[in-house]
Amino acid sequence: MATRKITITVPEELVESIKQRVDARGVSGYIAAAAAHQDAMDRLRELADRLEEEHGSLTDEEQQAALERIAAVDSWHDEQRSGSDEAA
Repeated sequence: MATRKITITVPEELVESIKQRVDARGVSGYIAAAAAHQDAMDRLRELADRLEEEHGSLTDEEQQAALERIAAVDSWHDEQRSGSDEAA
């Protein structure tokens, strides 16, 4: 992916906090990853808004079912990870 140098203004305390955490990626990589994450979240929100506009809001039951499914997937993932950790 092509990159472009830009200038941004960030609170000094935030820069210092980031500098304490970064590895080889450096501050630029850290901020680029944060911006990419925010961009993905914004796009996801836009998609959710379009879907809600097209299909209507989820019911409480649909929301609960989705949360239960997410919890089941998280649980399965944790079990898989625990199993691979024990095998190592």
